[in-house]
Amino acid sequence: MSNELEEIKRRRLEQMQQQQQAGAQYQAQQQQQAQQQQVDEAKQTILRQILTPDARERLTSLKLARPQLAEQVEMQLISLAQSGRLQTMIDDAKLKVLLQQIQPKKREMTIKHI
Repeated sequence: MSNELEEIKRRRLEQMQQQQQAGAQYQAQQQQQAQQQQVDEAKQTILRQILTPDARERLTSLKLARPQLAEQVEMQLISLAQSGRLQTMIDDAKLKVLLQQIQPKKREMTIKHI
């Protein structure tokens, strides 16, 4: 009977340790999400300061179609703003030019019939 009691205690202890580990993992995950949210909010604040509404709309559309390119553009714009190299707000036309510079050149293919 004491062996059964010891086994029950051991299982209960293991169960409590597993619950603690799960709680710690959940808490770490929550902290990571909160940090990511703070970073995203800071990025959006900077972008609101340096982009006109039309340019922000274009960037949002780009984010839906090509998320990696949009992230690259956002980081470049934020870098320019933080280094003080932006003298004026970026409007839609300037953003288009920047996108053309960043995007890889598309190859045109022509098919010649012989």
